[in-house]
Amino acid sequence: MQQYLKEAKEASAVLATMRGDKKNRVLNKIADALERNSALIIEHNRFDMEEGRRNGLSSALMDRLYLDEGRIASMAQAVREIAALKEPVGRILDGWVTDNGLRIEKVSIPIGVVGIIYESRPNVTSDAAALCFKSGNVAILKGGKEAQQSNEAIAKIIQKTLEEEGLPKALISLLPDASREGVAKLIKMDEYVDLIIPRGGEALIRFVNENATVPVVKHDKGLCHTYIHRGADLDEALKIAVNAKCQRPGVCNAMETLIVDSAIADRILPELKRAFDAESTELRGDEETMRIIEVKPATEEDFDTEYLANILSIRIVETLDEAIAHIRKYGSGHSEAIVTDDHRAAERFLNEIDAACVYVNASTRFTDGGAFGFGAEVGISTNKLHARGPMGINDLTTYKYKIYGDGQIR
Repeated sequence: MQQYLKEAKEASAVLATMRGDKKNRVLNKIADALERNSALIIEHNRFDMEEGRRNGLSSALMDRLYLDEGRIASMAQAVREIAALKEPVGRILDGWVTDNGLRIEKVSIPIGVVGIIYESRPNVTSDAAALCFKSGNVAILKGGKEAQQSNEAIAKIIQKTLEEEGLPKALISLLPDASREGVAKLIKMDEYVDLIIPRGGEALIRFVNENATVPVVKHDKGLCHTYIHRGADLDEALKIAVNAKCQRPGVCNAMETLIVDSAIADRILPELKRAFDAESTELRGDEETMRIIEVKPATEEDFDTEYLANILSIRIVETLDEAIAHIRKYGSGHSEAIVTDDHRAAERFLNEIDAACVYVNASTRFTDGGAFGFGAEVGISTNKLHARGPMGINDLTTYKYKIYGDGQIR
Protein backbone atom coordinates (compact mmCIF):
# COMPACT_ATOMS: atom_id res chain seq x y z
CA MET A 1 0.00 0.00 0.00
CA GLN A 2 2.76 2.44 0.94
CA GLN A 3 4.65 1.88 -2.34
CA TYR A 4 1.43 2.23 -4.34
CA LEU A 5 0.59 5.54 -2.65
CA LYS A 6 4.17 6.76 -3.00
CA GLU A 7 3.91 6.26 -6.76
CA ALA A 8 0.60 8.13 -6.77
CA LYS A 9 2.16 11.05 -4.89
CA GLU A 10 5.10 11.18 -7.31
CA ALA A 11 2.71 11.10 -10.28
CA SER A 12 0.82 14.09 -8.90
CA ALA A 13 3.79 16.33 -9.76
CA VAL A 14 3.37 15.37 -13.45
CA LEU A 15 -0.30 16.27 -13.50
CA ALA A 16 -0.14 19.44 -11.38
CA THR A 17 1.84 21.30 -14.06
CA MET A 18 0.20 19.77 -17.14
CA ARG A 19 -1.22 22.27 -19.63
CA GLY A 20 -4.97 22.47 -19.91
CA ASP A 21 -5.05 21.65 -23.63
CA LYS A 22 -3.16 18.41 -23.06
CA LYS A 23 -5.51 17.38 -20.23
CA ASN A 24 -8.49 18.05 -22.48
CA ARG A 25 -7.00 16.01 -25.33
CA VAL A 26 -6.42 13.04 -23.00
CA LEU A 27 -9.95 13.28 -21.58
CA ASN A 28 -11.49 13.25 -25.05
CA LYS A 29 -9.42 10.17 -25.93
CA ILE A 30 -10.66 8.50 -22.73
CA ALA A 31 -14.25 9.25 -23.77
CA ASP A 32 -13.63 7.74 -27.21
CA ALA A 33 -12.04 4.66 -25.64
CA LEU A 34 -15.01 4.11 -23.32
CA GLU A 35 -17.43 4.13 -26.25
CA ARG A 36 -15.14 2.01 -28.40
CA ASN A 37 -14.95 -0.62 -25.65
CA SER A 38 -18.61 -0.53 -24.60
CA ALA A 39 -19.09 -4.24 -25.41
CA LEU A 40 -16.23 -5.15 -23.06
CA ILE A 41 -17.66 -2.97 -20.26
CA ILE A 42 -21.15 -4.47 -20.73
CA GLU A 43 -19.69 -7.98 -20.59
CA HIS A 44 -18.06 -7.26 -17.23
CA ASN A 45 -21.16 -5.44 -16.00
CA ARG A 46 -23.29 -8.49 -16.84
CA PHE A 47 -21.19 -10.50 -14.38
CA ASP A 48 -21.79 -7.88 -11.67
CA MET A 49 -25.52 -7.89 -12.42
CA GLU A 50 -25.68 -11.69 -12.11
CA GLU A 51 -23.81 -11.53 -8.81
CA GLY A 52 -26.16 -8.79 -7.63
CA ARG A 53 -29.22 -10.93 -8.37
CA ARG A 54 -27.67 -13.89 -6.55
CA ASN A 55 -26.92 -11.68 -3.56
CA GLY A 56 -30.42 -10.21 -3.47
CA LEU A 57 -29.54 -6.57 -4.21
CA SER A 58 -32.55 -4.25 -4.12
CA SER A 59 -34.09 -3.00 -7.37
CA ALA A 60 -32.71 0.48 -6.60
CA LEU A 61 -29.15 -0.84 -6.25
CA MET A 62 -29.54 -2.99 -9.36
CA ASP A 63 -30.63 0.10 -11.30
CA ARG A 64 -27.54 1.97 -10.09
CA LEU A 65 -25.32 -0.93 -11.10
CA TYR A 66 -26.73 -1.56 -14.60
CA LEU A 67 -24.87 -0.42 -17.72
CA ASP A 68 -25.91 -0.57 -21.36
CA GLU A 69 -24.71 1.18 -24.51
CA GLY A 70 -26.83 4.24 -23.74
CA ARG A 71 -25.45 4.61 -20.22
CA ILE A 72 -21.88 4.11 -21.44
CA ALA A 73 -22.45 6.76 -24.11
CA SER A 74 -23.67 9.06 -21.33
CA MET A 75 -20.53 8.28 -19.32
CA ALA A 76 -18.37 9.19 -22.33
CA GLN A 77 -20.36 12.37 -22.91
CA ALA A 78 -19.88 13.38 -19.27
CA VAL A 79 -16.10 13.02 -19.74
CA ARG A 80 -16.26 15.21 -22.87
CA GLU A 81 -18.30 17.82 -21.00
CA ILE A 82 -15.69 17.86 -18.23
CA ALA A 83 -12.97 18.35 -20.86
CA ALA A 84 -14.91 21.31 -22.28
CA LEU A 85 -15.14 23.11 -18.93
CA LYS A 86 -12.95 26.11 -18.16
CA GLU A 87 -9.53 25.25 -16.80
CA PRO A 88 -9.83 25.12 -12.99
CA VAL A 89 -6.10 25.32 -12.23
CA GLY A 90 -4.23 28.63 -12.34
CA ARG A 91 -7.28 30.86 -11.84
CA ILE A 92 -6.40 34.16 -10.12
CA LEU A 93 -8.96 34.20 -7.33
CA ASP A 94 -7.85 37.51 -5.86
CA GLY A 95 -4.98 39.96 -6.12
CA TRP A 96 -3.76 43.15 -4.51
CA VAL A 97 -0.70 45.29 -3.83
CA THR A 98 0.36 45.94 -0.24
CA ASP A 99 1.48 49.31 1.11
CA ASN A 100 5.15 48.29 0.76
CA GLY A 101 4.70 47.30 -2.88
CA LEU A 102 4.37 43.51 -2.64
CA ARG A 103 2.09 42.20 -5.39
CA ILE A 104 0.07 39.25 -4.05
CA GLU A 105 -2.02 36.82 -6.10
CA LYS A 106 -4.28 34.10 -4.75
CA VAL A 107 -4.15 31.29 -7.34
CA SER A 108 -6.04 27.98 -7.63
CA ILE A 109 -3.94 24.79 -7.55
CA PRO A 110 -4.73 21.04 -7.39
CA ILE A 111 -5.32 19.42 -4.00
CA GLY A 112 -2.90 16.59 -4.88
CA VAL A 113 -3.87 12.95 -4.29
CA VAL A 114 -7.60 12.39 -3.79
CA GLY A 115 -9.09 9.11 -2.57
CA ILE A 116 -12.73 8.58 -3.53
CA ILE A 117 -14.71 5.77 -1.89
CA TYR A 118 -18.10 5.00 -3.40
CA GLU A 119 -20.72 2.29 -3.83
CA SER A 120 -22.79 0.68 -6.58
CA ARG A 121 -22.61 3.06 -9.55
CA PRO A 122 -19.79 2.20 -12.00
CA ASN A 123 -20.27 5.48 -13.89
CA VAL A 124 -18.75 7.17 -10.82
CA THR A 125 -15.44 5.56 -11.82
CA SER A 126 -15.20 7.52 -15.07
CA ASP A 127 -16.81 10.69 -13.66
CA ALA A 128 -14.49 10.86 -10.65
CA ALA A 129 -11.43 9.99 -12.74
CA ALA A 130 -12.19 12.73 -15.26
CA LEU A 131 -12.98 15.36 -12.64
CA CYS A 132 -9.75 14.64 -10.77
CA PHE A 133 -7.68 14.61 -13.95
CA LYS A 134 -9.15 17.89 -15.21
CA SER A 135 -8.48 19.55 -11.85
CA GLY A 136 -4.91 18.25 -11.77
CA ASN A 137 -5.43 15.65 -9.03
CA VAL A 138 -4.35 12.02 -8.88
CA ALA A 139 -7.42 9.83 -8.37
CA ILE A 140 -7.37 6.76 -6.13
CA LEU A 141 -10.74 5.08 -6.60
CA LYS A 142 -12.41 2.51 -4.37
CA GLY A 143 -15.74 1.34 -5.76
CA GLY A 144 -18.17 -1.09 -4.15
CA LYS A 145 -17.56 -4.82 -4.45
CA GLU A 146 -20.93 -5.19 -6.20
CA ALA A 147 -19.47 -3.27 -9.20
CA GLN A 148 -15.95 -4.70 -9.05
CA GLN A 149 -15.85 -6.20 -12.57
CA SER A 150 -17.39 -3.09 -14.18
CA ASN A 151 -15.03 -0.75 -12.34
CA GLU A 152 -11.98 -2.79 -13.27
CA ALA A 153 -12.94 -2.77 -16.94
CA ILE A 154 -13.47 1.01 -16.95
CA ALA A 155 -10.23 1.68 -15.05
CA LYS A 156 -8.16 -0.51 -17.40
CA ILE A 157 -9.53 1.34 -20.44
CA ILE A 158 -8.64 4.68 -18.83
CA GLN A 159 -5.16 3.53 -17.81
CA LYS A 160 -4.43 2.17 -21.28
CA THR A 161 -5.27 5.59 -22.72
CA LEU A 162 -2.96 7.28 -20.22
CA GLU A 163 -0.08 4.97 -21.17
CA GLU A 164 -0.72 5.60 -24.88
CA GLU A 165 -0.25 9.29 -24.10
CA GLY A 166 3.01 8.63 -22.28
CA LEU A 167 1.53 9.29 -18.85
CA PRO A 168 1.86 7.18 -15.69
CA LYS A 169 -1.16 4.96 -15.04
CA ALA A 170 -0.82 5.88 -11.36
CA LEU A 171 -2.64 9.13 -12.24
CA ILE A 172 -5.94 7.21 -12.18
CA SER A 173 -6.19 3.83 -10.45
CA LEU A 174 -8.34 1.54 -8.38
CA LEU A 175 -7.21 0.90 -4.81
CA PRO A 176 -5.37 -2.45 -5.06
CA ASP A 177 -6.60 -3.67 -1.68
CA ALA A 178 -10.38 -3.19 -1.85
CA SER A 179 -11.04 -4.83 1.52
CA ARG A 180 -12.19 -2.97 4.62
CA GLU A 181 -8.62 -3.28 5.90
CA GLY A 182 -7.35 -1.68 2.68
CA VAL A 183 -9.71 1.26 3.12
CA ALA A 184 -8.67 1.56 6.77
CA LYS A 185 -5.03 1.88 5.65
CA LEU A 186 -5.81 4.37 2.88
CA ILE A 187 -7.64 6.84 5.11
CA LYS A 188 -4.69 7.01 7.51
CA MET A 189 -1.99 7.60 4.87
CA ASP A 190 -1.87 11.39 5.25
CA GLU A 191 1.78 11.40 4.16
CA TYR A 192 0.66 10.53 0.63
CA VAL A 193 -3.10 11.25 0.42
CA ASP A 194 -4.41 14.81 0.64
CA LEU A 195 -8.19 14.30 0.69
CA ILE A 196 -10.72 11.48 1.14
CA ILE A 197 -14.21 11.75 -0.34
CA PRO A 198 -16.56 9.00 0.87
CA ARG A 199 -19.98 8.72 -0.78
CA GLY A 200 -22.40 5.97 0.13
CA GLY A 201 -24.29 4.47 3.04
CA GLU A 202 -24.29 5.68 6.63
CA ALA A 203 -22.04 2.84 7.81
CA LEU A 204 -19.33 3.75 5.27
CA ILE A 205 -19.47 7.46 6.08
CA ARG A 206 -19.33 6.79 9.82
CA PHE A 207 -16.37 4.41 9.46
CA VAL A 208 -14.36 6.91 7.41
CA ASN A 209 -15.21 9.85 9.68
CA GLU A 210 -14.26 7.96 12.82
CA ASN A 211 -11.00 6.49 11.51
CA ALA A 212 -9.47 8.89 8.97
CA THR A 213 -6.41 11.01 9.64
CA VAL A 214 -6.59 12.32 6.06
CA PRO A 215 -8.99 15.31 5.71
CA VAL A 216 -12.51 14.17 4.73
CA VAL A 217 -15.30 15.82 2.72
CA LYS A 218 -18.24 13.51 3.31
CA HIS A 219 -21.09 12.91 0.90
CA ASP A 220 -23.71 11.72 3.36
CA LYS A 221 -27.29 10.54 3.00
CA GLY A 222 -29.99 12.57 1.27
CA LEU A 223 -33.07 12.72 3.47
CA CYS A 224 -34.83 15.29 1.30
CA HIS A 225 -38.20 16.98 1.88
CA THR A 226 -40.75 18.80 -0.26
CA TYR A 227 -43.16 21.12 1.56
CA ILE A 228 -46.40 22.03 -0.22
CA HIS A 229 -47.35 25.36 1.33
CA ARG A 230 -50.91 26.69 1.44
CA GLY A 231 -49.89 29.26 -1.18
CA ALA A 232 -48.90 26.61 -3.74
CA ASP A 233 -50.27 26.17 -7.23
CA LEU A 234 -51.71 22.70 -6.70
CA ASP A 235 -51.15 21.45 -10.27
CA GLU A 236 -47.53 22.57 -10.08
CA ALA A 237 -47.13 21.03 -6.63
CA LEU A 238 -48.45 17.70 -7.88
CA LYS A 239 -45.95 17.55 -10.76
CA ILE A 240 -43.01 18.57 -8.57
CA ALA A 241 -43.83 16.06 -5.81
CA VAL A 242 -44.23 13.12 -8.20
CA ASN A 243 -41.00 14.00 -10.02
CA ALA A 244 -39.05 14.44 -6.79
CA LYS A 245 -40.02 10.96 -5.60
CA CYS A 246 -40.61 8.84 -8.68
CA GLN A 247 -38.34 10.01 -11.49
CA ARG A 248 -35.50 8.00 -9.92
CA PRO A 249 -36.29 6.87 -6.36
CA GLY A 250 -32.93 5.25 -5.62
CA VAL A 251 -30.74 8.37 -5.67
CA CYS A 252 -29.72 10.76 -2.89
CA ASN A 253 -31.61 13.79 -4.25
CA ALA A 254 -34.98 12.01 -4.39
CA MET A 255 -37.65 13.18 -1.93
CA GLU A 256 -38.18 10.90 1.07
CA THR A 257 -40.79 12.92 3.01
CA LEU A 258 -43.63 15.07 1.68
CA ILE A 259 -44.93 17.78 4.03
CA VAL A 260 -48.37 19.20 3.29
CA ASP A 261 -50.04 22.31 4.73
CA SER A 262 -53.26 21.41 6.58
CA ALA A 263 -55.12 24.23 4.79
CA ILE A 264 -54.89 22.38 1.46
CA ALA A 265 -54.46 18.76 2.60
CA ASP A 266 -58.10 17.73 1.93
CA ARG A 267 -57.87 19.02 -1.63
CA ILE A 268 -54.42 17.86 -2.71
CA LEU A 269 -53.86 14.56 -0.88
CA PRO A 270 -56.46 12.57 -2.88
CA GLU A 271 -54.86 13.88 -6.10
CA LEU A 272 -51.41 13.00 -4.81
CA LYS A 273 -52.53 9.49 -3.87
CA ARG A 274 -53.91 8.83 -7.36
CA ALA A 275 -50.68 10.08 -8.92
CA PHE A 276 -48.44 8.06 -6.60
CA ASP A 277 -50.61 4.94 -6.97
CA ALA A 278 -50.05 5.21 -10.73
CA GLU A 279 -46.30 5.13 -10.00
CA SER A 280 -46.69 2.18 -7.55
CA THR A 281 -45.30 4.32 -4.72
CA GLU A 282 -45.81 2.95 -1.22
CA LEU A 283 -47.23 5.74 0.95
CA ARG A 284 -46.86 6.03 4.71
CA GLY A 285 -48.56 8.86 6.58
CA ASP A 286 -49.13 10.42 9.98
CA GLU A 287 -52.54 10.22 11.70
CA GLU A 288 -53.95 13.28 9.93
CA THR A 289 -52.87 11.93 6.54
CA MET A 290 -54.50 8.58 7.33
CA ARG A 291 -57.77 10.42 8.06
CA ILE A 292 -57.82 11.84 4.51
CA ILE A 293 -56.37 9.02 2.37
CA GLU A 294 -55.67 5.32 2.79
CA VAL A 295 -51.98 4.86 3.58
CA LYS A 296 -49.83 2.80 5.89
CA PRO A 297 -49.01 4.42 9.25
CA ALA A 298 -45.70 6.32 9.35
CA THR A 299 -43.53 5.80 12.40
CA GLU A 300 -40.90 8.07 13.90
CA GLU A 301 -38.33 5.83 12.22
CA ASP A 302 -39.93 6.42 8.81
CA PHE A 303 -39.42 10.17 9.07
CA ASP A 304 -35.75 9.52 9.90
CA THR A 305 -35.16 7.09 7.01
CA GLU A 306 -33.54 7.58 3.60
CA TYR A 307 -35.47 4.88 1.73
CA LEU A 308 -33.64 5.01 -1.62
CA ALA A 309 -36.72 3.17 -2.84
CA ASN A 310 -40.21 3.98 -4.13
CA ILE A 311 -41.54 4.65 -0.62
CA LEU A 312 -42.73 8.02 0.67
CA SER A 313 -43.58 9.36 4.11
CA ILE A 314 -46.22 12.10 4.39
CA ARG A 315 -46.78 14.54 7.22
CA ILE A 316 -49.40 17.30 7.57
CA VAL A 317 -48.40 20.54 9.35
CA GLU A 318 -50.38 23.56 10.49
CA THR A 319 -47.78 26.25 9.76
CA LEU A 320 -44.57 27.12 7.94
CA ASP A 321 -42.83 27.15 11.34
CA GLU A 322 -43.88 23.54 11.90
CA ALA A 323 -42.60 22.51 8.46
CA ILE A 324 -39.23 24.18 9.09
CA ALA A 325 -38.99 22.54 12.52
CA HIS A 326 -39.65 19.09 11.00
CA ILE A 327 -36.92 19.57 8.37
CA ARG A 328 -34.46 20.86 10.97
CA LYS A 329 -35.09 17.75 13.06
CA TYR A 330 -34.95 15.08 10.34
CA GLY A 331 -33.18 16.64 7.33
CA SER A 332 -29.66 15.58 6.38
CA GLY A 333 -28.57 18.96 5.00
CA HIS A 334 -28.80 17.77 1.39
CA SER A 335 -31.76 19.21 -0.57
CA GLU A 336 -35.06 20.74 0.60
CA ALA A 337 -37.91 22.32 -1.38
CA ILE A 338 -40.98 24.48 -0.85
CA VAL A 339 -43.78 24.83 -3.37
CA THR A 340 -45.54 28.18 -2.98
CA ASP A 341 -46.50 31.41 -4.75
CA ASP A 342 -46.19 33.28 -1.45
CA HIS A 343 -42.97 35.28 -1.77
CA ARG A 344 -42.55 35.89 1.96
CA ALA A 345 -42.98 32.19 2.78
CA ALA A 346 -40.49 31.26 0.05
CA GLU A 347 -37.86 33.69 1.32
CA ARG A 348 -38.28 32.50 4.91
CA PHE A 349 -37.82 28.91 3.78
CA LEU A 350 -34.72 29.80 1.73
CA ASN A 351 -33.17 31.73 4.60
CA GLU A 352 -34.07 29.46 7.53
CA ILE A 353 -33.44 25.99 6.08
CA ASP A 354 -29.82 24.93 6.51
CA ALA A 355 -29.10 22.60 3.59
CA ALA A 356 -26.66 22.48 0.70
CA CYS A 357 -29.48 23.14 -1.80
CA VAL A 358 -32.79 24.85 -1.03
CA TYR A 359 -35.46 25.09 -3.74
CA VAL A 360 -38.57 27.14 -4.44
CA ASN A 361 -41.05 25.62 -6.91
CA ALA A 362 -38.67 23.00 -8.31
CA SER A 363 -37.85 19.33 -7.77
CA THR A 364 -34.98 18.31 -5.50
CA ARG A 365 -33.86 16.01 -8.34
CA PHE A 366 -31.92 18.96 -9.79
CA THR A 367 -29.21 18.68 -7.13
CA ASP A 368 -26.67 17.30 -9.56
CA GLY A 369 -23.42 18.51 -11.06
CA GLY A 370 -24.68 18.12 -14.62
CA ALA A 371 -27.94 19.94 -13.89
CA PHE A 372 -26.00 22.76 -12.22
CA GLY A 373 -23.75 23.15 -15.28
CA PHE A 374 -20.65 21.60 -13.68
CA GLY A 375 -20.40 18.85 -16.32
CA ALA A 376 -20.43 16.22 -13.58
CA GLU A 377 -19.70 16.03 -9.89
CA VAL A 378 -17.63 13.85 -7.63
CA GLY A 379 -20.63 13.73 -5.31
CA ILE A 380 -23.00 15.89 -3.27
CA SER A 381 -21.17 17.21 -0.22
CA THR A 382 -23.14 17.56 2.98
CA ASN A 383 -20.07 19.13 4.64
CA LYS A 384 -19.90 22.85 5.25
CA LEU A 385 -16.12 22.94 4.68
CA HIS A 386 -14.49 23.13 2.24
CA ALA A 387 -17.13 22.22 -0.36
CA ARG A 388 -20.92 21.97 -0.13
CA GLY A 389 -23.52 20.62 -2.55
CA PRO A 390 -22.57 19.27 -6.00
CA MET A 391 -18.78 19.08 -5.91
CA GLY A 392 -17.34 19.92 -9.33
CA ILE A 393 -13.86 20.62 -10.65
CA ASN A 394 -13.41 23.99 -8.93
CA ASP A 395 -14.14 22.32 -5.58
CA LEU A 396 -11.30 19.88 -6.29
CA THR A 397 -8.79 22.71 -6.11
CA THR A 398 -7.24 24.62 -3.24
CA TYR A 399 -5.08 27.73 -3.54
CA LYS A 400 -1.75 29.27 -2.76
CA TYR A 401 -0.44 32.81 -2.63
CA LYS A 402 2.13 34.03 -5.15
CA ILE A 403 4.01 37.09 -3.92
CA TYR A 404 6.06 39.28 -6.24
CA GLY A 405 8.58 41.70 -4.69
CA ASP A 406 11.46 43.93 -5.74
CA GLY A 407 13.78 43.68 -2.75
CA GLN A 408 11.39 44.26 0.18
CA ILE A 409 12.61 43.10 3.60
CA ARG A 410 10.87 43.06 6.96
